[in-house]
Amino acid sequence: MLSLDPISLARRQVEIDRQRTTRFPHLFEHKVGRMIGSPLGLLRGSAPVFYELLERHPSLAEGPPGTGWLVGDAHIENFGAYRAGALSVAETLRSHAEEQVVFDLNDFDDAFIGPWRFDVLRLTTSLILGGRQMGADGRRTLDLGQAMLEAYVAAVFQGKRAPAAPPVVTGLVDRVRSRTRRELLDSRTEIVRGGVRRFVRGPRYESITPKLRAKAERAFLKYTKKLGRGERPSAEALEVLDAVFRVAGTGSLGCLRIALLVRGKGGRDGAWVFDMKSEGAPSSAGLVRPPKLAPAERVCTALHESLARPPRMIGVTRLRGRSMFVRRLAPQEDRLDLAKLEATDLEPLARHYGALLGAAHRRGADRVRGKVWTEKDRAGILRRAIALAGAHEAMYLAYCDLVRR
Repeated sequence: MLSLDPISLARRQVEIDRQRTTRFPHLFEHKVGRMIGSPLGLLRGSAPVFYELLERHPSLAEGPPGTGWLVGDAHIENFGAYRAGALSVAETLRSHAEEQVVFDLNDFDDAFIGPWRFDVLRLTTSLILGGRQMGADGRRTLDLGQAMLEAYVAAVFQGKRAPAAPPVVTGLVDRVRSRTRRELLDSRTEIVRGGVRRFVRGPRYESITPKLRAKAERAFLKYTKKLGRGERPSAEALEVLDAVFRVAGTGSLGCLRIALLVRGKGGRDGAWVFDMKSEGAPSSAGLVRPPKLAPAERVCTALHESLARPPRMIGVTRLRGRSMFVRRLAPQEDRLDLAKLEATDLEPLARHYGALLGAAHRRGADRVRGKVWTEKDRAGILRRAIALAGAHEAMYLAYCDLVRR
């Protein structure tokens, strides 16, 4: 099914990594450090190569029907707990629903409209690559893949609600719900002269020039003016106290990304943190034409179309001619640690992931039509995922070899 040269793939990935970190060359080694951690880490940071493989090997891109908004970078570490936005202004005023913490898909930077099977194939490939990391042998991992596909089909075609979240998920949600804003601030900022906070400069945050800061503040102001009435705080709450370059992500490392500390509710522990990130074409752009939307608008639209509870205070602006996606960071954000999962967690979690992706696809489709994916269809997805996982395993070792020289 698949004939390839892993060394060529690894060289292509190194080329992409260098291109994306051209403006910030020191981030190349930072990205390499994340990519060499595991084959799953490589998959997370190499979405363009994944779609190039589908383009060059049409048999991998084949499969059952179904079209709509896709995550684009669906993988098992792209689920997490976050503070959701309100369903409406009235609900916000009535019940403070924006404080709700949910567990769902949480990264739509690569979102696009295309065949559902692309998301399902990437998610299944990631599960296979992460199997050993979760303590499962090969046979057990493939069983988990089948369970995930079954739950996906039930959710997307039959509209079945996801079963109750497994204990490992509810435990995570309970833990992050109890975190405070002060804990978020203490982990990212320091108190300086005058008793005010500022970001701690270091591996996570780097200083920017006064000129870039001024432009960032103007871009942030434009974002705030576009927020809905129910989400827009007072001008005083949005006063910028500090702004830095933020080092975060894997595939997105090297893009322009600004973190802003604003006054928020006031006082030393009342500040809010915002993330302003440049967006470009999705990784699949060579295979599927992106929607006719500005990149950040594409991300926002996908989040609203796909999730019942999108993150709070998401929006868009422009900075240095780039389309920027903006969101407020909250203490209620976290992912599961795959290495700490128990054997009894794995199947319920795999089914939960499948159900969440199926629900997102069902919401993001104009209408659900066509035949329900059969057992044969699901087996075909699993076979293609096995082939892609093998390609990424080989590419991972070749990549490690290239970057150690």
